[in-house]
Amino acid sequence: MSGDVRFSELTTLQVGGAIERLVTATTQRDLVDLAREAWATDAPWLALGGGSNLLVADDGFDGTVIRVATRGIEVLPNPGDAASARIRVQAGESWDDLVAWTVEHGYSGIEALSGIPGSVGAAPVQNIGAYGQELEATLVAIDFLDEGADAPRRMTAEELEFGYRTSVLKQGLRGIVVSVELELHDTAAERAVLGEALGQPIAYGQLADALQVQLGDRVPSALVRDSVLALRRAKGMVLDPTDPDSVSAGSFFTNPIVSEHAARTLPAGAPRWYLEPEPPEEVTPLGSLATESPLDAFLAHQAALEASVDESGAAAGESLVKLSAAWLIEQAGVHRGFALPGSRAAVSSKHTLALTNRGGASADEIAQLARFVQSRVQAEFGIVLQAEPMLVGLEL
Repeated sequence: MSGDVRFSELTTLQVGGAIERLVTATTQRDLVDLAREAWATDAPWLALGGGSNLLVADDGFDGTVIRVATRGIEVLPNPGDAASARIRVQAGESWDDLVAWTVEHGYSGIEALSGIPGSVGAAPVQNIGAYGQELEATLVAIDFLDEGADAPRRMTAEELEFGYRTSVLKQGLRGIVVSVELELHDTAAERAVLGEALGQPIAYGQLADALQVQLGDRVPSALVRDSVLALRRAKGMVLDPTDPDSVSAGSFFTNPIVSEHAARTLPAGAPRWYLEPEPPEEVTPLGSLATESPLDAFLAHQAALEASVDESGAAAGESLVKLSAAWLIEQAGVHRGFALPGSRAAVSSKHTLALTNRGGASADEIAQLARFVQSRVQAEFGIVLQAEPMLVGLEL
């Protein structure tokens, strides 16, 4: 490995080995040209934004890393609705800088996504979300450069197949996000009357409590941003050179989504959120089973259930339930500040979802800690936590 730059210098976890070849794109034309140049060889390549959702092996990367540093926020022609505004943002823009820009200019819709580190181009890869908002609600389309293509193509939100912290971009579609188009709420009319811009209705209990309002209330978007930043800072989830807990990749594990049946095996106090409406209670009319024996009815019911189970483990019509990964980790006996003996990697002292580099940790030490957390949760609850960061050169 001949590179002079290491991933530890370019990622928020501050781990990872040397980069054989690093190139930086500052314009869209640069980005296309550098990508085509990298694709003209058989060597591996990787696009790098803010480095906030990446864990790279200590061996480094024997290929080309394309650092996306394009800039620009463009207000597009009004889509027809006076209360809406569309903007196109280059992939290399800082996500949090974008949120600050929208708040300053009176556009609401992503104010609760304040403080999320990383670049705009990385946002659609995992459909970022926090405090009751998700990118999916505002994203219209992206310009995407498919691996091997000569020019970007437009992909709509529907084509991206967004899910909880996932999209087709995370599921294997190879290429580079060039720009992102968002549709936000233009608060100009409200500002003319109220003198301030209101954010979207508050949709997350913890944020509502911090603001001392009710769910569904609207408050100034600047206040929402300040409150979200304060909440994230208290959890070590805002990049801060004075806070060792922020030397992380943010939440290392996603909240697992399981079938309603699996959720019912957990203790009553386990936090859970239904992703679909709870199924109504069904009442079998008297006499409806009169022509078959109880055993026949039971066997028929079981056969129907088995035939209708999908890949997620949920039967047809069965609700899916999102669980709290942080709660599962804590209840499995892994507490804040936990570290394996002799390791320089540790669970954040503020939030069990973050794995941190306490100074000089290796990628292997981060991965070992992640595997330990996974094994404890699986042993205690039978649930396998999935890593949120992109893993390069290593597996959990």
